[in-house]
Amino acid sequence: MSPLEFLADHTYRTVFIGVSIIGLVSGALGSFAYLRKQSLISDVISHAALPGTLLAFLAAATVWQGDGRNMLGLIIGAVLIGTLAVGYANQISRGSKIRIDTAMAIALTVFFGAGMLLMRIIANGPFPGKGGIQDYLFGNASVMTRADVVTSALVGGAALAIMLLFFKEFVLRTFDAHYATVLGYRAATVDTLLFTVIVIATVIGVKAVGLVLMVAFLITPPAAARQWTRSMPAMVALSAVIGAVGSCLGAYLSIAFVPVPTGPLIVLTLFAIFVLSLLAAPGRSVVLRAVKHARARRLLMRELDTVAVEGRAS
Repeated sequence: MSPLEFLADHTYRTVFIGVSIIGLVSGALGSFAYLRKQSLISDVISHAALPGTLLAFLAAATVWQGDGRNMLGLIIGAVLIGTLAVGYANQISRGSKIRIDTAMAIALTVFFGAGMLLMRIIANGPFPGKGGIQDYLFGNASVMTRADVVTSALVGGAALAIMLLFFKEFVLRTFDAHYATVLGYRAATVDTLLFTVIVIATVIGVKAVGLVLMVAFLITPPAAARQWTRSMPAMVALSAVIGAVGSCLGAYLSIAFVPVPTGPLIVLTLFAIFVLSLLAAPGRSVVLRAVKHARARRLLMRELDTVAVEGRAS
């Protein structure tokens, strides 16, 4: 299938645009989680978003008697519970001797366990519109609608706008938390705002990619972009581009050539870009570094041999 034929089809075009928005937003905002060395936080968010999504479904289906799978409602539920999970993990770390990685692992298991329990309750209960609710766990890009794409674009755009508005505060808090506090920025406020937009970047991919794979969308693009850049603005921009391009390419390949689910192939595409960045990025290339080390080793051995010969001659 040619690219023109691909884009001419409404369903394929919807998937293409939808995943590109998800990749762009998650790539840009994931840079802050990556640089703060809290890559696991995206995993916490994605797993905690499951009970948030299901609670929103239950509220819409039972209390308001509406469409339980409304994209905006599911995003709101996932954002609230995802932010709560992040705050819970950080509170455990601050209020005890437990390290942040252990606290995040605890939060991940607790919230994901609650989500699996809710999924079982929904599956066994007489809730209208519960069919396909399991897609939010593993994702199904083919069921994305134009309304879903518009919702993702608006919510993701709002998250990016917040990032741009508070970019200086986020960067200061990321690189030098103590200096940010000295300048008068409240750590709790900045962290809450930053983690909220990261939560948004995670949950907008719930329907298309699934909660399990969203961690790759947040961490792989910035990890690849870091190999090519030396400044924060450049890294955020390049990470957004890598996320969008990798998502578009993965979606196209999964539909036009390889009949496999879109989400996993996008993850593999992003991983291929990451590997290419490791091998080819100037200044940080693994290959160039190995060549330089081998050259330096040969030069050192040559000098040692010269010294040994001169010593024997004298």
